Amino acid sequence: MPDTPIHPAAALVLVWPARGAVLMGQRGAGAVFMPSKVVFPGGRVDPDDRDGLGISTECAARLGPQAGALVACARRELTEETGLRLHPDAPLQFVFRAITPPGSPRRFDARFFLAKVGDVLGDPCDFSQAQDELSHLAWVGLQVRGLDLPFITEIVLSEVRAIMAGATQPGVPFFDNAGPVPTFRRL
Repeated sequence: MPDTPIHPAAALVLVWPARGAVLMGQRGAGAVFMPSKVVFPGGRVDPDDRDGLGISTECAARLGPQAGALVACARRELTEETGLRLHPDAPLQFVFRAITPPGSPRRFDARFFLAKVGDVLGDPCDFSQAQDELSHLAWVGLQVRGLDLPFITEIVLSEVRAIMAGATQPGVPFFDNAGPVPTFRRL
């Protein structure tokens, strides 16, 4: 079986601190990658994704030369999959990175960004402009129980819960499955 190429991707973890909630949706049962799983809005970087705004110099350095494209991708995917738009100057925090393990039909080098509901333009409960990629869009408690979550989503949620509780990150966690041996480190 040939190696599956690893594509850059981004996801946006939108939190509603006053409700202790995060926005999630369910992927379709027929999806090739993570069918029926409950996930954050996100996806593969497109060629038109560039010049993303809203990250600190420190985050941009951790993200490397694709920083603008990754941020633009996270913002675009939020809009496509939920119909919500962030204020152009909304700050995003780079909180996690993970590379899909070998053996998956699709592989991604995904960066997860955190944003807050106060930076949404318009009603944060109006999903009427969402495309069909995610269904059952909902604000769910950060202590998610009983949903079909991918393992990495559970880990990212744990990190987000700690951040929302006031913890500081000693570097961005990175699950690296690019090589023959999975590694965990902080960027």
